[in-house]
Amino acid sequence: MKNMRFAAIAALAVLGAAGTQVWAADGSAEAGKKKTQMCAGCHGLEGFRTAYPVVYSVPKLGGQNANYIVAALKAYKSGDRNHPSMRGIAGSLSDQDMADLAAYYSAVGQ
Repeated sequence: MKNMRFAAIAALAVLGAAGTQVWAADGSAEAGKKKTQMCAGCHGLEGFRTAYPVVYSVPKLGGQNANYIVAALKAYKSGDRNHPSMRGIAGSLSDQDMADLAAYYSAVGQ
């Protein structure tokens, strides 16, 4: 079931990258940079792993496809992806916040 969800999100991200669906088009990298505090505590540390609820390697966000970031955040917010910390963070984000963060992280590279 998790693999199916990941495949669906990845497919949506690919479609978005191809121009069929664009979620992050209205994002502002400048605005996104001002919203990264909640992300940097985990995603900003090289090789960071969480210990709750299980040991999980935290992915780097820099250089990710903007549409993929938005799709992932929306999936956490809706409960389609289930990680307690990410559900809480994504649940507090507006669509504009998600687009701004995606624009920033996709622009900063790795």
